[in-house]
Amino acid sequence: MKKITIKDKMQEGHYYLTEPMGQNFHEEFKPELTPKEMLKLGVFGGKYLTDCQDEFPSDWFDHAKLSPNKKDVTLNYYQVDASLPLSHWQMKGWLHPDDPRGWFQWYCRYYYGRRLPVEDLRQIKRWKAMKRHIGAIKKNCFPLDLSCRTKQRQALLHWAYDSRNM
Repeated sequence: MKKITIKDKMQEGHYYLTEPMGQNFHEEFKPELTPKEMLKLGVFGGKYLTDCQDEFPSDWFDHAKLSPNKKDVTLNYYQVDASLPLSHWQMKGWLHPDDPRGWFQWYCRYYYGRRLPVEDLRQIKRWKAMKRHIGAIKKNCFPLDLSCRTKQRQALLHWAYDSRNM
């Protein structure tokens, strides 16, 4: 079991990796993109995890599209804003204390090998709910028309669904 120390602008503490990186996922959780691939494609306007790089493998950030000072939607793959502000997530009570930045932080830590059984099931349920956007794209867009429903496509990238293949 490896201990990971957290020390960033939003959190201090530690957690343990109990699974090998990228392995032994819940049977219903089948993300199409890794955190490294998502960061390279451009998600969350480049603002996510800019102060957390010491927590994760350095190669995740080799070609990541990051914006340390403020969100820059031109870094997103579809160059649209498909995110609600963190304050909205906080107001709605959607965040777990162990992952104060939200779903992507949870996914990065889950992919890395951390497991929180109850929280993992909650987040996997939320991930599965995003499939409704796949249906909307398939219903309203020609296959592989990446200019159709770009906001939904970007949102799907944020949730590890590869919307470039739809």
